[in-house]
Amino acid sequence: MNYFIAIMKTVDPIKDEAIRKEHIDYLNDLIERGKIITKGPFTDHTGGLIIFRAETMEEAWQLAEKDPAAIERTREFTIKEWKSTLNI
Repeated sequence: MNYFIAIMKTVDPIKDEAIRKEHIDYLNDLIERGKIITKGPFTDHTGGLIIFRAETMEEAWQLAEKDPAAIERTREFTIKEWKSTLNI
């Protein structure tokens, strides 16, 4: 299994606040399915970070694109493959 860092930049804060519950519910479902190992907002309120567990970059993008924040275009996503130097 590979890890992918998704950096989310908030581009529509008002609409983003309106869909926050759906966004969090979606991410919590992915956590339950073992597809996310950690997530959280940036303290400067500009977006957040997700670490996906996926087989491929394509799978990571598919997970990100199903996020209500992506569907509603309240956040822009950048995804990079990441290698941990810890046993996680």
